[in-house]
Amino acid sequence: MQIDLNCDVGEWSGIGIPITDQALLTCVTSANIACGGHAGDELTMQATVRFAVDHGVAIGAHPGFADRTGFGRREISVPPHEIEDLVTSQVELLRDVARNEGACVTHVKPHGALYNLSARDASVADAVARSIVRVDPGLTLFGLSGSKLLAAGRSIGLNVASEVFADRAYAADGSLVSRREPSAVIDDVSIVVQRAVRLVVDGVVFAESGEMLNLVADTMCVHGDTSGAPELVRQLRVGFKKAGVAVRSMSGP
Repeated sequence: MQIDLNCDVGEWSGIGIPITDQALLTCVTSANIACGGHAGDELTMQATVRFAVDHGVAIGAHPGFADRTGFGRREISVPPHEIEDLVTSQVELLRDVARNEGACVTHVKPHGALYNLSARDASVADAVARSIVRVDPGLTLFGLSGSKLLAAGRSIGLNVASEVFADRAYAADGSLVSRREPSAVIDDVSIVVQRAVRLVVDGVVFAESGEMLNLVADTMCVHGDTSGAPELVRQLRVGFKKAGVAVRSMSGP
């Protein structure tokens, strides 16, 4: 039994990697790097890729709507062909940066509103999947467990990874509780670890309303903006070790 631990990084500007990103990249196994849409630029991508490579972390693209003001968390009505183009351009940019550093991109995980839209809207999901095939059909697509995005990826021949969340509350339909709700993010470490281990070992988690959800867990995300995220990841690793769960990247052996 195994799980990949991923986090969203590179969502900053300026020179020098933030302490939180550094700490996260020393204990996760996959990094989703912002690639110029909602955040990031070539300099931040370069610095983050270098740090990830130095610590043996798999590199993934984290494309989002070109909405820096809203940090990519506002749903924007965009035709499918434009979604395909924006995802393609962002993934290609990170791929080029990684190549210049002697590294390669292994996976793609949409960000924020694009992630949530593609989870429930088949036309958006198909556009995202097509964009990834355009760049490299060997890339793995990360998507919400049970979502339309994973179905779109499978139908077009991509490898997919079902993603679950250690620190986010779930609604009864398997979607994530909106960040507008005060209960959306769980920051009690003991609760998060207990939920995470059960998700991986038993494939279940309780929704906010009390229903038990059955989810496939290939990769688990911890958000960098969750309070105490690096320590949370360290505690997750301790919890997984006690439960006999190996922690390794999706691209690992």
